[in-house]
Amino acid sequence: MTPVYFSFTSAFALGLTGLAFHRTHLLSALLCLEGMMLSLFIALALWTLQLESTASSAAPVLLLAFSACEASAGLALLVATARTHGTDRLQALSLLQC
Repeated sequence: MTPVYFSFTSAFALGLTGLAFHRTHLLSALLCLEGMMLSLFIALALWTLQLESTASSAAPVLLLAFSACEASAGLALLVATARTHGTDRLQALSLLQC
C-alpha cells in the first residue's frame, strides 16, 4: 500500500471513529461526516487520474456536489435544532419533545 492510499484510508478511518465515539454535539458529527466525504472525494479523484479514463471523470464532481448538499442540509438542521432545543447536544434531542 502506497503512502498516498494509506493517508486517505487513515483519514477516512479517523472520521469514522470520530463519528462513532464522539457524538456529543451535532456539529462534531457533521464535521466527521464532512471529513469522510472529502477523503472519499480525493481518493476518487486520484483513482480517476490514475485510470486516465474520461468515462469516470464526472464521478468526483458528483460526489463533491452531494457533499456540499449534505453539508448545507446538516447546517440547516443544526440551526433549526439550536433554535428549537437551545443546544446542539445530541443527548437533548428526542422525538417525544417535539
